[in-house]
Amino acid sequence: MAKTLIAYFSHAGENYFGGHIRSISKGNTAVAAEFVQKATGGTLFEIRTVKDYPVNYKACTDIAAEEGRANTRPELRGPLPDIGTYDTIVLGYPCWWGTMLQAVFTFLESADFTGKKILPFCTHEGSGESGTAQQIQSAYSKAVVFKALAMRRQTAQKMADAAKRDTLKWLAEIKVK
Repeated sequence: MAKTLIAYFSHAGENYFGGHIRSISKGNTAVAAEFVQKATGGTLFEIRTVKDYPVNYKACTDIAAEEGRANTRPELRGPLPDIGTYDTIVLGYPCWWGTMLQAVFTFLESADFTGKKILPFCTHEGSGESGTAQQIQSAYSKAVVFKALAMRRQTAQKMADAAKRDTLKWLAEIKVK
């Protein structure tokens, strides 16, 4: 039987929504990951860094931008899941500065994804998925990377019915249940 891992990075605290910063107790990507988990029955795994990102939105995104410019790989809290026991990895992340956070790259570099199906999804506030599925495919050519789901942050947080509908539609389009 095929096994699915839903690995995601999410940021709670201050987040940007339609021109305003507001505080949330559960990150947008975590909310979306839960929709995926309910639809697939997969195992949830939160990607967390050893050093937490600041709660403050600007401070957090400034650090993320600097990590991206320097191409750093933040250390992750372990233990990490054994990727070898999964057939499908649903990978969730916020799309900041036109890409995934470096912590997600650290996660991807932590295991061999040869022959795995990677289903990327991101939360964003207007940038869409910004070509992140192609970035993943370029970096991990021995994996099969599917079309990404791009969910606006406000959809994840405020529109549960729309988020669920979009998630189920995406999974059906790529033929994953």
